[in-house]
Amino acid sequence: MPLDRRENDRASAQAGALFASGAPPVLEWVLWPNRSLSPRGFVTLIAIVCVGFSIPLIPLIGTMALWGVLPFLLGTLALLWWLIRRNYADGRLCEVLTLWPDMIRVVRHNPRGPRQEWEANPFWVRLRLRAEGGPVENYLTLKGGGREIELGAFLSPEERTALHEELERALSRLGRAGT
Repeated sequence: MPLDRRENDRASAQAGALFASGAPPVLEWVLWPNRSLSPRGFVTLIAIVCVGFSIPLIPLIGTMALWGVLPFLLGTLALLWWLIRRNYADGRLCEVLTLWPDMIRVVRHNPRGPRQEWEANPFWVRLRLRAEGGPVENYLTLKGGGREIELGAFLSPEERTALHEELERALSRLGRAGT
């Protein structure tokens, strides 16, 4: 699962050293979308596409038809390059969930938009996993502080289920009654 879990002493300084109770964060999770194409895979893919585009050009070498086909092949290659780079940029999305004894905070860092924050008292937070009836399978939400937010929208259904179980255990350890 694309999840970085930090507990107690390893909790990020970004989340703030202490909160209202003066206690350090109990734990912090950093969630991010899965990236299946590594930078090395990107180079390999572009090389394979270049070789694949070269094969139909071989019989056209020395003819005027080469100049008619070449711009379209180069345009396709450039578009593929740009789309994959754009996908990498979108992959900078992440959600940071920090849990203190008296506060839970979710900060969503959007790649092309403003940062979104949500805070609530963990005792009053309702954690909900909807297997059916949500926009996606295993729709995970947190409700509290007057708002309901979706958590881990970019995760797979199995990852959202695992996150729900871990977060439920963490909230239970803080003494919060069930959902």
